[in-house]
Amino acid sequence: MTQAKTNAATAGDQVIEKYRITREPFYLNIKDEVALFETAHKAKLPVMLKGPTGCGKTRFVEAMAYKLGLPLITVACHEDLSATDLVGRFLLEGEETVWHDGPLTNAVRHGAICYLDEVVEARKDTIVLIHPLTDDRRILPVEKRGEVLTAPDNFMLVISYNPGYQSVLKDLKQSTRQRFLSLEFDYPPTEAETQIVAREGNVNPATARDLVKIGEKVRNLKGHGLEEGVSTRLLVYAAQMVARGVDPVTACEIAIASPITDDAELQRSIREIVTTVI
Repeated sequence: MTQAKTNAATAGDQVIEKYRITREPFYLNIKDEVALFETAHKAKLPVMLKGPTGCGKTRFVEAMAYKLGLPLITVACHEDLSATDLVGRFLLEGEETVWHDGPLTNAVRHGAICYLDEVVEARKDTIVLIHPLTDDRRILPVEKRGEVLTAPDNFMLVISYNPGYQSVLKDLKQSTRQRFLSLEFDYPPTEAETQIVAREGNVNPATARDLVKIGEKVRNLKGHGLEEGVSTRLLVYAAQMVARGVDPVTACEIAIASPITDDAELQRSIREIVTTVI
């Protein structure tokens, strides 16, 4: 190996280290998702996570990356995400044109988990790029460099999306869907969610239980004008505000009622739920 290649490899190793999770994230296994994910990784199979906003999909991936000892490269997908954004590009540095790996290429080169969050937001021509990585080829063509990368055993591709936000224009093609194992997520059961809110929000179990009860009642409004139920994430936010001395009713107002809807009648209904429970 030439000195230039050695230096490049060393620099690449240093870059990938910043994606390594050094503190274990708190994640409460609800069903058998942890064991299934581990088995999928051993089998070198890609995984798709489906579930509502704020139900723990991203935290789950972080916890699994830590458990497996792998770097985690997360890409927040959006409608302007291009293949170049994922794979990489040549950039002018001084008088030289230098290649810079994109997040997907970085993950393939170094055997990391690449997590495409809210993948349905990405352009369809961009999504096609991941197809060769999701079958038995496990390759990534880097056309601008005339290079084809073969994913190492540790590499894993994970995507997620919220089925509740699907539409004709924003949906995964069957040609993409049928390349992934699928793990379905939902809001945790009452006792588990209470434990999560107490732990993450740093509040006592009684306060956590009240917040979870409010969350469950608010979720019952879905389909009655509310597009999405209150997430576990928002319940944790409310708990964190309470833990810092904010009045519980006010905490629920700014963390639950106001964020999830602008409809005055729905906000009034949520406030009634809050004052009934607290």
